Amino acid sequence: MADPRGFLKTTQRETAARRPVSVRIMDWKEVYEKRDQGVVTRQAGRCMDCGVPFCHQGCPLGNLIPEWNDLTWREDGRGAIERLHATNNFPEFTGRLCPAPCESACVLGINQPAVTIKEIEVSIIDNAFESGWVVPVIPDRFTGKTVAVVGSGPAGLAAAQQLTRAGHTVAVFERDSEIGGLLRYGIPDFKMEKHHIDRRIAQMEAEGTRFRAGVNIGTDVTWEELRARYDAVVIATGATKPRDLTIPGRQLDGVHFAMDYLTQANKVVAGEIVEGQILAGGKNVVILGGGDTGADCLGTATRQGAISVTTLAIGKQPPLERNENQPWPTFPTLFEVASAHEEFGERKYLASTVEFVGENGKVTGVKVAETEFVDGKRLPKAGTETIIPADLVLLALGFTGVEGESVTAQAQVALDARGNIQRDDNWATNVDGVFVAGDAGRGQSLIVWAIAEGRAAAAAVDAYLEGSSVLPRPVKPTDKPISISY
Repeated sequence: MADPRGFLKTTQRETAARRPVSVRIMDWKEVYEKRDQGVVTRQAGRCMDCGVPFCHQGCPLGNLIPEWNDLTWREDGRGAIERLHATNNFPEFTGRLCPAPCESACVLGINQPAVTIKEIEVSIIDNAFESGWVVPVIPDRFTGKTVAVVGSGPAGLAAAQQLTRAGHTVAVFERDSEIGGLLRYGIPDFKMEKHHIDRRIAQMEAEGTRFRAGVNIGTDVTWEELRARYDAVVIATGATKPRDLTIPGRQLDGVHFAMDYLTQANKVVAGEIVEGQILAGGKNVVILGGGDTGADCLGTATRQGAISVTTLAIGKQPPLERNENQPWPTFPTLFEVASAHEEFGERKYLASTVEFVGENGKVTGVKVAETEFVDGKRLPKAGTETIIPADLVLLALGFTGVEGESVTAQAQVALDARGNIQRDDNWATNVDGVFVAGDAGRGQSLIVWAIAEGRAAAAAVDAYLEGSSVLPRPVKPTDKPISISY
């Protein structure tokens, strides 16, 4: 195990420092400074190597956290990345973007700050890339079977890499001009620079995975044609249909979905030209939704030079510590300060949006009222209305399901009551040879769930094609996170 007395000697939790606000808002680079390996080693030594490591249960991938903590403490970087890659295809993504339910389940977290699992994870993979230890894994044999993966987000990439390594010929189709899905177009560079995606794609191409960007399945190639060309199809298109807010004034110019705004910003940062780009510079911005997407919009608007940014959340401000109904080891809902919140803007809670107001067809403000709870419903309280000036309004209210019109019409794939693609215990849809993984079947969720589902669906596809599979199945379609309270 790691240092047997490490958690007693090092009681403080240390993470990488964020660059000064005045510096980082001037560029789009990641907000964190380079990690101190000495700090990472000490923090890894705090791992208790518990008899029952609840961090395993907190992580849908079942990451072997105590093992690679121990190897990190012993300064065995090669051994650490081997154990980390055994369960996680893309720790450079999860180490930067996952909210770390593993840390909420850390046994040390019962009475001390939890082990910095996420920091250790990202340091392991960054060190591995810098040291040249991340190399292509070439299959021992080729099956002659072909698989199409539709969607190049984390679920699709994980499924593709697993199936390629099993010896199948895999093609990944992406409707955008570059591979990566929301990893590339939905996540700002200040959270994850895109060279992390590029170097992983390079590894996958060297392994044999084929990428087809700029191909919209359902339009450029029909679902029937795709099914005819390939022995199996994996749908990993995500849950990209945004939740709208149908209130008076919704049609006003200046009210946009958050993902439209973020996608355009990310393309411009990458050097692409976007005609008619939605910009926050010189504007009063209001963001509806207090989650990660809202924070991404805030950081983007700050860097574009917004005059003001106000983030509105309809519910109460989350507590600073666990509630009694969210005990350890569940993943609690807590008040979080993302890097974007440190930089700029104001956050308002218990704010119900009543109307978008405007002049000459353009939005000029957002009418809000205090939220009150009536029979379990959140409603605007009469007589408390105020207007917040706004030249740009961004709707960051989550997603309602898969964009499934073409897949249901052409491939006859069934949707469930929530607008997600139905699947059985083997990740299979109602259409023979068509499988689904990630948010397209689960609904909007965490990146770690997407990777876990991609790995599990790959095992199901491999078994469908070969009769059996040795690929791991870390999760089942019916699995739920331990953060859910029943």
